[in-house]
Amino acid sequence: MVSAIVALALLAAVFGLALGYASIRFRVEGDPLVDQIDHILPQTQCGQCGFAGCRPYATAIAAGEADINQCPPGGEDGVVKLAELLGVEPKPINPDNGVAKTEPTVAVIDENVCIGCTKCIQACPVDAILGAAQQMHTVIAAECTGCELCIEPCPVDCIDMRPVGATARTWVWPLPGDEREAEERQVA
Repeated sequence: MVSAIVALALLAAVFGLALGYASIRFRVEGDPLVDQIDHILPQTQCGQCGFAGCRPYATAIAAGEADINQCPPGGEDGVVKLAELLGVEPKPINPDNGVAKTEPTVAVIDENVCIGCTKCIQACPVDAILGAAQQMHTVIAAECTGCELCIEPCPVDCIDMRPVGATARTWVWPLPGDEREAEERQVA
């Protein structure tokens, strides 16, 4: 019994060392230009640029296969930053990819209208929507990137995009015995 445990421990140590060596020896270095471009992109993973997400779009820009003006969520500021990084002239956002947003937005679901079809959950690239089949859904505002991909598949049009600050709640739970103070805070 003890010899079996010792043998397994030795095998685990040998395989662990071999994997550790292999991860160092065969490490693939990333392209620092792709990392810099990806850092500038808004990370909405919306696909409006024609790529599956921000990282593939950054890779295509670095390889010269895509233009810098295909990201509407990044807006004109993103195009200017990409142009400065790559040493090229900035261009206006390509209208074929969409319209640039002036401010960040977040999806809000009208929970009284939601039928629980789960189509918005399937469309969300960052898993910011919670719910179950035939149940009400809601959006985790802190996770929502504002990509608007959940709007089109909704069969009952219960999803709206609102500015990020408009969805914040301003009320505070009252402490026991502080009902009057809580009322004053809600009014203010």
